[in-house]
Amino acid sequence: MRIAVVGHVEHVTLGRVEHVPEAGDIAHLERPRFLAGGGGGVAFHQLVRSNAEVHLFTALGDDDGAGEVERALVGTGARLHLARKRGPHPRVVVMLDAHGRRTIVVTSPPLQPTADDPLAWDTLASFDAVYFTGACARSLVVARAARALVVTARRAHVVSDTGVVPDVLVGSASDPRENTSFSAYARPPRALVLTQGPGPIRVETASGLVLADAPPHVSAVRGDYGAGDSFAAALTYFVAAGHPVVEAARRAGPFGAAVLSHESPLESAARLA
Repeated sequence: MRIAVVGHVEHVTLGRVEHVPEAGDIAHLERPRFLAGGGGGVAFHQLVRSNAEVHLFTALGDDDGAGEVERALVGTGARLHLARKRGPHPRVVVMLDAHGRRTIVVTSPPLQPTADDPLAWDTLASFDAVYFTGACARSLVVARAARALVVTARRAHVVSDTGVVPDVLVGSASDPRENTSFSAYARPPRALVLTQGPGPIRVETASGLVLADAPPHVSAVRGDYGAGDSFAAALTYFVAAGHPVVEAARRAGPFGAAVLSHESPLESAARLA
């Protein structure tokens, strides 16, 4: 099984704070650690923990931060397709409060690969699935050649602009940037999957709304950064494996929940099988 992630990876510094700072405060990150994260990065690391052949199409800047990100990606042993860009790589600071809720500060917009970059775009037609967090309309059109296409709901505007019909559009009902409705699309996705925190997972298709089983309960949440990205990656994996979307969503739920028991999503990602 071959799966590709097309999208952004950010240089993330993650740590815990006593409380999210207000104006004039100084906050100290406890146990700060680096990870190659972001929506594409976390999903990629989740997919690497599987029996699939995983490819990553992304972009890197030309500074020390980009070098750290590249070394982390190379260390996974997966197949990398890296577009080189001039300028600093985007950096992110993730603060986890006492309840495990994340607050994110970013230095610049995500650095994305484009269809003009000399990457192996034509190979995507041979993939079982692509998970797309990118921003380039033409690269989304190319990604549609894969057998299955899963797109983050944060890129719904790219979907609308291109007229591409994803197999799945995935997001969170609690995030206003992702909580879209099936009827909002002139050409809707084949399925709209929205998580609802600890509640049942919404799966909407032309046939109507179905609720997939809620993810396992996590009594002590240590960090929610990357939970949605890990769920989306697992959903992509199970769709690629041929499961119907409701069953794929049910199976993916525990992988999003697994992230909640640790501060870093890369430390807690369960193995996909």
